Parts: sequence; C-alpha cells; structure tokens
Amino acid sequence: MPTQTGPKRTFHVPSVWMCSAVQFPHHVDTTSAEPVLQKMVDRFGPSVRVKEQPFVEPAEVPCDVCTGTQLKAVKSCLVCFTSYCQTHLEPHQRVARLQKHRLVEPMDRLEDRMCMKHDRLLELFCQTEQVCVCQYCTETDHKSHPVVSLKEEYEVKTAQLGKIEADVQQMIQERQKNIQEIKDTAKRNKADADREIAHGVQVLTALMHCIEKCQEDLNQMVKERLKSTEKQAEGLIKDLEQEIEDLTNRSSEVKQLSHTKDHLHFLQAFRSLKDPPHTRDWTTVEVRPPSYIGTLRRSLDQLEETLNMEMKKLRDAELKRVQQYEVDVTLDPDTALPSLILSEDGKQVHHGDVVKKLPGNPKRFTLRKYVLTRQSFSSGRFYFEVQVKDKTAWCVGVARESIHRIGEIIETPETGYWILYYGKGVLVFNDAPDVHLPLRAELQKVGVFVDYDEGLVSFYDVDARVHIYSATGCSFSEPLYPFLSPCLHEEGTNSASLIISPVNQKD
Repeated sequence: MPTQTGPKRTFHVPSVWMCSAVQFPHHVDTTSAEPVLQKMVDRFGPSVRVKEQPFVEPAEVPCDVCTGTQLKAVKSCLVCFTSYCQTHLEPHQRVARLQKHRLVEPMDRLEDRMCMKHDRLLELFCQTEQVCVCQYCTETDHKSHPVVSLKEEYEVKTAQLGKIEADVQQMIQERQKNIQEIKDTAKRNKADADREIAHGVQVLTALMHCIEKCQEDLNQMVKERLKSTEKQAEGLIKDLEQEIEDLTNRSSEVKQLSHTKDHLHFLQAFRSLKDPPHTRDWTTVEVRPPSYIGTLRRSLDQLEETLNMEMKKLRDAELKRVQQYEVDVTLDPDTALPSLILSEDGKQVHHGDVVKKLPGNPKRFTLRKYVLTRQSFSSGRFYFEVQVKDKTAWCVGVARESIHRIGEIIETPETGYWILYYGKGVLVFNDAPDVHLPLRAELQKVGVFVDYDEGLVSFYDVDARVHIYSATGCSFSEPLYPFLSPCLHEEGTNSASLIISPVNQKD
C-alpha cells in the first residue's frame, strides 16, 4: 500500500513485481510517479509474475502453499518443513521472525530429510552404521564413527550401482535361463509322456489283439468239437430213423399177415417175417459230449507266452532307463568298520581277519560290518550296481546321513536304511516285518535305483533283467548314501568282495 512519510509520498513495491525486465526502487516518489507507476504495474505485473513464477515441471519441487495450479518452489524452509514459490516466500524475506528460518534449495519430502532426534538436516553419512545423520548426531551418538558428506557417499554408492546393476542383470539372465531350462524340461517330459503313452498303447493293443485271437481260436476249437459231435448225433439219428422205418414196414406186414385166412400164403409169408430185420445193437452206442479239458488252458498258455515276451521287453527297457542315471561312487574308509578291507580305488570291500586300529571318527560304524560311499545325494535320481557273485551273505542299498552308527543297529526304513539282504539262501527287504522275496536263481549283480523326489528305492537283478523289489512312498529329507555290507567272513566262507561295478548296458 502507499504510505505517507513527511512531505514526500512513497509507494512500497512488493517483491513479486520485481523482474529483470522492469526494475523499480523500493521506494518511489508517488507525488509525480504514482499514476504512471500504477499503470506500469497494471500493465506489466501479470506478465512479470508469470515470468518469475514458472509452473512446476516434472522432477521439480512444487510449492506446498499454492492451491489449484502449483508453481515451482524456489526455496525450502527447514523450520517450517515447507517449500515456497517466490510469492509465498515473501513473508520469510520480510518478517523478522521468519527471516531467522533456515532456507535451502528446494527439496521434496522434507520430513524424510530431517533428523527425527535433532530436527536438523541430514547432511552427513555414518559409514559405520550406514545411515544418514545430522551435524548434532556426529557430536553425540556417532561421535566416534567416521562420517562423510552425502555427496561423497553418493558418489561411492553410485559407483557401486554399476556392479549392482551387473549383478541384477546376471540374476535376471540366470532366471531367464532357469525358465528356459524348466520349459525345455517340461517339453522333454511331455515328449517322454507321449512316448510312454504310445508305447503303452502299442503293447496293450498287441495284448488285446492276442487276447482277441485267443478268444477266436477258443471259439473256433469249441465250435469244431461241437460240430463234430452234432454230426455224429445226426448220423446216429438218421440210422435210427431208418431202422424205425424198416421196423414200421415189418410191423405193417405182420398185421396184414395176421388177417389172412389162406393157410398156404400165411405159412409161406411167415417164414420171411419170423426173423426181424437187420438192426444195430444200440445198447453200446452213445453220443459222448465233446471234451473241452485243456482248451482254455492252452489258449491262456499262448497268451501267457506272449505276455512274458512283452514283460521281458518291458523289464529290459525299464532297467535300461534307470541305468541312464548311473553315478560314480567310491567307498568312504572313514565310515567303514575297522575289520573291513577296502580296495585302493574304493570300489571293493570284504571282511578281513584283523581289526585295524583306527582313529575315532563319528562317521564310523563301531559294530556292524557296514560302509558308506563318499558321495551323497539330496535330490534327483541315481543308480549304481554292485557285484555280489560268490557271496553267501551281503547287504546292499542306501542309508540316510543321520543313521545310528554305534553298537547294535536295527535296519529298517524307519531308522533310515533301505537295504536288500541275502543270506542262507533267503532274500529279504529289511523292514518291520521283513519282506521275503522270491529267489529265482543265484544273484550275480544287484542294481539299486533311487528317485529322491518321488520317494522310490528299487532293486534289480541285473543279469536276469528282472525287477526284484521297490520301496515306494518313502520320505527323504536329508542326504542319502549308497550302502554296502560284505557280512561276516569265517574260515574261508563268504570271503569274496562286494564290487561297485560300472554299468554295462545290453543291446
């Protein structure tokens, strides 16, 4: 507003009217200049304001006081926690109390930039605790900590961004690779499933055709035998009907002769009628029903032969499939009972006569003649073969890492053992109770297959290409180790070694 001071009238010009295009002194003689000045203000004021007060652009700090369209902030107050455009900053430039406030370049989110404890700007960085601090913090809680300016730490962290970005990109690429691997695996699984279905359909279709042929052969054989019997019955019936006809004719002749009164004719005819017509002795004649004994059995024998051939093909294919997961394992001497003797390559073990003095080891079995491999498996599938030739007793299988190894041991899946035991001509899978298994011939080599994720442990007679037994529904939660036991060697019996053998797939 214009103010009167003495004989000369002055006009106070708000700072909002100040611009580079039009400069006014803070006090103007209004006696002669007021009308002209007012016209200039009316004319240039709006345009000057627009020039000095630009609208806020993206990434710029807006004025917190403006309503409606926000203008660009020119200063931020660290006391008010507010950012001001040139117009709303004017009280801080005019009012004495507000002039004491600390003004800084415009900042957004001022509350986040202030120390909650000291109400001071966070201008420094504590390298010990990796936090932003104010000047007062360096004199109290962070007094002994090395601090640097935010700019300096910003440059350090910015330099680290390149490595972080590279690491992130590498992680992205790895995950993209994982996605592709999963997709490839899913594609292979789909192809495997399609092949399995196609093969199953082929085998089952062949079996159905075989069953249909057996059924046709059975029907034809039964019908042929029935037809033969029916033909025989028809022939007998025909013969009987012919004899009945002959006898009927003879009966008619007898009746006619019985009515004649001519003595000569009667006696002459009687001589030819007194003997009955030639007939068959039907007391020994019978129509025996056809025998079907063995007919169905022979058809089923044929079906069984075909089924056995298909089963042999399937068993051979199954063994070849699990043999693809062969792993190279060696025996761990740190786990072996001191009386066991291991070969240098770790592939063979047998029971010796001398108990070696070995240092204590928590992994070692103290009583049982057991040994584990160095290698363990915590996922996926694996397969290995053990030669048991010339052995009268042995154990082969897998065991989990946390098994009990001191003193007497109960070997069951519940205690962490999935093993096949042979001794005294008996083959069993150790369980509670034991599962007794058929022994077709002397085993020469045993294959062990484990699908960790599916909870499956399977045993195979490698030479006979026969599946021996499978433990299903197993729950694995820790590493599994291949397990061998050559059992006791006494006076030359059972002295042969158990041998971890490489897989030799048959064509």
